[in-house]
Amino acid sequence: MTHAAPPSYVDSARRTVRMEAEAVAALEARIGSEFAHACELLLATRGRVVVTGMGKSGHIGTKIAATLASTGTPAFFVHPGEASHGDMGMITGDDCVLALSNSGSTNEVVMLLPLLKRLGTPLVSMTGNPSSTLAQAADAHLDTGVETEACPLDLAPTSSTTTALVMGDALAIALLEARGFTAEDFAFSHPGGALGRKLLLMVEDVMRSGPEIPRVTPETPLGEALLEISAKGLGMTTVVDGDHLEGVFTDGDLRRAIDARIDINETPIGDLMTRKARTITEGMLAAEALRIMEENRISALVVVGDHGEPVGVVSLLGLLQAGIA
Repeated sequence: MTHAAPPSYVDSARRTVRMEAEAVAALEARIGSEFAHACELLLATRGRVVVTGMGKSGHIGTKIAATLASTGTPAFFVHPGEASHGDMGMITGDDCVLALSNSGSTNEVVMLLPLLKRLGTPLVSMTGNPSSTLAQAADAHLDTGVETEACPLDLAPTSSTTTALVMGDALAIALLEARGFTAEDFAFSHPGGALGRKLLLMVEDVMRSGPEIPRVTPETPLGEALLEISAKGLGMTTVVDGDHLEGVFTDGDLRRAIDARIDINETPIGDLMTRKARTITEGMLAAEALRIMEENRISALVVVGDHGEPVGVVSLLGLLQAGIA
């Protein structure tokens, strides 16, 4: 009794990757005036971009809608089958529909065309057949066709779903750039993620304030100032005259004092401090505070109020603990 040779998993996987990469590469030559028109329609949408598609195209459409929404283009997914049973009420004439179908003739999607025309809703289609019903009915058509699927039977949607996904990403990024969408805008769409926390946290959210701020006066002997630095655990202290920030004393200043063989019991901190210290305000982003620290190679920043008074201190350790650094 003979047995078939075991499959080469590695060869199969590499062939799949190669075929899908070639399919994606072929998309670039198709990006032209139709793509630009599709972007203009989506950018001009007063309502929402409604993405729809059946089966695997629907799964890809769901991801495209999520990517659009998180990059500045309000969007949501509507299942075409459900649209025929009530969800069509979610679509208005102010919206723009992005419909996916590799064949361009998926019944559930094609059935929506007369309704969309009646509403006057602009339609962008993404199909593998420019001559299909869906492609011909669209205001702008994006060709995502492939010569063959990566599936050896040429049946399971593989290469075709990959090209649709990439075309969706291309739309989202083109619109992102057209809108001038920023990292801060992105963070507002992702408040629960690590990036959202990094970009949305303000200095006032992470600074040490009140009695936690190390404070000495210019007349304080170095030895006493070191006790204050040790007690507050920030590796530095502010030097204040009343409410006015005179300067800061850091570990770098301490090293220079030691090198100069300063008498720590007699020398006032005012003779050793850094007078023109870098400061920030509590309304700044914590990420900006981190950038300033990195550029100036310092581990703490004094936060000042409207009149230049110290209201807090932000440390590199504090930013690390907050997940910013």
